[in-house]
Amino acid sequence: MKIAGLVLAAGAGRRMGGPKALVRDPAGVAWVVRVVRLLVAAECSPILVVVGAAADQVRAELADEPVEVVEATNWAEGMGASLRAGLTTLRSAAGPEAAGVAGADAVLVVPVDVPGLTIEAVRRVAADDSGLARAVYDGLPGHPVLLAKQHWDGVIATAEGDAGARVYLREHPVVEIECGDVAEGADVDAVDQLPDGHRAG
Repeated sequence: MKIAGLVLAAGAGRRMGGPKALVRDPAGVAWVVRVVRLLVAAECSPILVVVGAAADQVRAELADEPVEVVEATNWAEGMGASLRAGLTTLRSAAGPEAAGVAGADAVLVVPVDVPGLTIEAVRRVAADDSGLARAVYDGLPGHPVLLAKQHWDGVIATAEGDAGARVYLREHPVVEIECGDVAEGADVDAVDQLPDGHRAG
């Protein structure tokens, strides 16, 4: 199964004081680049990154990464807008934005603000063959989320605000894959939640 990667990196990060895509880990690597490299290591292809706030700065961070950038012009609506933009590009078989993205059987969706995510968790979810799966951490839902292509239309139709795919996942049987033993799944929204050594961009 060919699995694409989809990084949601469009938010303004108001509680962070700037876009979370530009927060840097202790090595100075921007969070958006860190997530991309996890998906590369998991052999996801293609990898799409949805940008919005500070789009030019985020693009610059990604200049040397093997990604295709999708700009969500309505990013301010919330995560749902970014998810719709990414999935719409993935499912499209024509047009310049779709170059190289056709043919994926499923996609791993990862928001940019999960600094505790590890390659072990990404690979564990990617290995599931059910077509609809998500990582859970000590039983609590998190990311990545695996969506086979037969689910993309449904997610696009229901992704609104900051709910992302939650509505669709709530209404369909989802395989839950425990990853709490190999990663931390908490999303980080504010400066006072940053792990040691991480700093706002």
